[in-house]
Amino acid sequence: MNWLKNLITIVLGLIVIGVGILFTIHNTDQVTIDLVFFQLPQASLSLWLIATFVLGALCGILLSILTILSLKTRLHSSQRKVVAFRKELDQLRTAGLKDST
Repeated sequence: MNWLKNLITIVLGLIVIGVGILFTIHNTDQVTIDLVFFQLPQASLSLWLIATFVLGALCGILLSILTILSLKTRLHSSQRKVVAFRKELDQLRTAGLKDST
């Protein structure tokens, strides 16, 4: 089953690379990006689109990492509280047994 997963991953990777090459070949027009306060240098449309896609993916990954770190911090805090509550519960149980004897 693992070989099937690897095969599908390789095929999908090759398809993405093929589409990227076709995209680059068909979008060779030179464009200048004007960002109100400054202009970016002239480059092919495909380069700017791919750069934008990569930048967006990196921003998404960064935000996901920050969210995951926040959730892990909350999880560890909750786990510490659970340990403390269990200790307290064990102490109360043993105290109840000592009082009844």
